[in-house]
Amino acid sequence: MNKIRVLKNPVQEYAWGSKTVIQPFLGESGSRYKRIAELWLGAHPLNPSSVLINKNWEPLDQFISRDPELILGKGVSDKFFCRLPFLFKVLAADRPLSIQVHPDLEQARKGFEQENRTGVSVNASNRNYRDSNRKPEILFALTPFVALKGFRKVEEIIQLMGKAFYPVISTEIAQLKKMPDASGLKRFYSSIMTMDRSRKELLVSKAAGIDENQAAADPAFSWMIKLSREYPGDTGMVSPLIFNLLHLKPGEAIFLNAGEPHAYLHGAGIELMGNSDNVLRGGLTFKHIDVMEFLKITNFNPEPVSLISPQRRGDSEMVFLTPAEEFELSMIMVDDGSPFQSDLNRSVELMICMEGKADIIDMRSAEYFALKKGNSVIIPSAVTGYRIKGNATLYKASVPLSS
Repeated sequence: MNKIRVLKNPVQEYAWGSKTVIQPFLGESGSRYKRIAELWLGAHPLNPSSVLINKNWEPLDQFISRDPELILGKGVSDKFFCRLPFLFKVLAADRPLSIQVHPDLEQARKGFEQENRTGVSVNASNRNYRDSNRKPEILFALTPFVALKGFRKVEEIIQLMGKAFYPVISTEIAQLKKMPDASGLKRFYSSIMTMDRSRKELLVSKAAGIDENQAAADPAFSWMIKLSREYPGDTGMVSPLIFNLLHLKPGEAIFLNAGEPHAYLHGAGIELMGNSDNVLRGGLTFKHIDVMEFLKITNFNPEPVSLISPQRRGDSEMVFLTPAEEFELSMIMVDDGSPFQSDLNRSVELMICMEGKADIIDMRSAEYFALKKGNSVIIPSAVTGYRIKGNATLYKASVPLSS
């Protein structure tokens, strides 16, 4: 329990995944034919990582349950009921993900209990709440990354939606002008998402009529056209005109709180979130969509988008701080002249090597592990200290010490 351990991590294959990004991490020749969307590092009961112990693989959630205080640290174990509170992912999107929101803790508990009472299997395709946890998350761009995040300013929505869909939604636009606040925006967006079939067809027809010059002049329109082709007949295609459209550069990061609507459109990134798989989908997917539950959870306050500014911690570590109590993301870059030395006061950590090669050395036992691209480890809280040397870029998930 007080040793660094090697991890083996499961992947998720979804239609929007990539055939090239995550495959090099796996060392499996057959994987190049699969659309792998996510590599999971964590102890979520639906798909936990495995820990190598005496040449045998043990599910990470079971490993932690054997001595949560030593592995997680007493403070983390007490606060999060003996469970690892985060889920760490490498994400690769070749096609757009669904429009989605995540619940807060109270909403997750109520939703999970309600679906349990009604007898919906936790693995059912029509399940909204697969666990009772909230799911704040940070997304760190590994490549140029396109995303939708939160509502635009109301005046922007009126201008863009009017340009694309007048007079089909003239009534809704007039109402939004009279009530340009969160309640008016909820009424406007709900009307768009729940409109009847004949009006939806008119909306789709208007989108198809956007000319190339208009699309070229504003990426919101070009993305709307892409989405309408990807998901014919889905009113979620209007999302780039309603939500903030972001083009993240490699190294930039955003934080998504409960209730904030978002969609990842294209790119690869590191994702770190609360240990939950709760997703309420509103469109742009062939998976289960529950528009009414999506609207119930969504925060309709337009807010400007801000990027997370990393803070340097020592010579080799950059930390991306968020309001989340469950996790903290760090990027560690080591070279021949700049090794990494861990703090003595630390929580449990999961780490993955994304580029290069390095050795991680347990300072107490002098045991070391050679890391290369795709290798990952868990470093229990009981490990008194460790050092990383070599030439590599690694990403570390931990729990903030305040937790």
